[in-house]
Amino acid sequence: MIGVLNGTEPLTRACSRRMTTPIPSSDGDQYASLLAELKERIRSARLKAAVAVNRELILLYWSIGREILARQTAEGWGTRIIDRLALDLRRDFPEMTGSPRNLKYMRAFAEAFPDEQTVQQLVAQLPWGHNVKLVDALKSDEERLWYARQAIEHGWSRNVLVHQIESGLYRRQGKALTNFGRTLPAPQSDLAQELIKDPYSFDFLALGPAMSERELEQGLLEHLRSLILELGKGFAFVGKRGPSS
Repeated sequence: MIGVLNGTEPLTRACSRRMTTPIPSSDGDQYASLLAELKERIRSARLKAAVAVNRELILLYWSIGREILARQTAEGWGTRIIDRLALDLRRDFPEMTGSPRNLKYMRAFAEAFPDEQTVQQLVAQLPWGHNVKLVDALKSDEERLWYARQAIEHGWSRNVLVHQIESGLYRRQGKALTNFGRTLPAPQSDLAQELIKDPYSFDFLALGPAMSERELEQGLLEHLRSLILELGKGFAFVGKRGPSS
C-alpha cells in the first residue's frame, strides 16, 4: 500500500525528493574537480596494487627457477625433474600455471637474470609474458635490459615489445639511453592495463580465469590492503562489494 502525504502526494515520492541532494550550479566545477581527483587516486592505488602483486609473482618465478638451476648443478638432476615438479605442483596448486614449459621458462629466466637486484628493480615491473619474450627472443644481457627499460618507460604492451624487438629497435637507437627514472608505468599505458589484467596474476591470487576486473580488484585489495591507505585520511575504499540486487 502506498502512503500519502497531506492527502495528495505519495509518501514514496516525497521521501525520494527529500533524499535527493542536488549540487548547486556554483559548486559544479568544484565537484567535478573532486570527482576527477578521486578517480585518479583510485586508478593510481589499483595500479600500485597490480604492480605489487606482479612483483611478488615475478620474484617467485625467479626464485623457483634459481632453485631448479642450483639443484640441477649441485645434485646432477636432469631435465626430468622439471616434469615431476610440474606434476606435483599442479596437484596442489591447480589454479596456477605450473606446466613443464612454464617451469623451464622460470629456469631460463633465472639464468638470464642472475642478479636479484636487477630482477627486483627492473624486470619485476614487467608482466611474466614480457619477461618470457625477453628471454626467448634475445641472447644479449645488454639488449634484454635495454628493452626492459624501454618497455617500462614507454608503457609498451607485449605486442609492442615483440614488434620493437623484431624490428631491431636496439640496433637503430641502441646505446642512446635516457636516464631511467620511472618507477610505475603511466596509468593509461598499455603496460599498466596488462599488469592489471595479467592472467598470471589471476592464477597467483587463486582467482579463476572467468573473474572480472572488479573481482580482481577485490583480490588485490585483500592481499595489499595497506596500499589503499595511501588514499589519505577521510577517504574510505570498500574492498568488498555486496551482491548486486
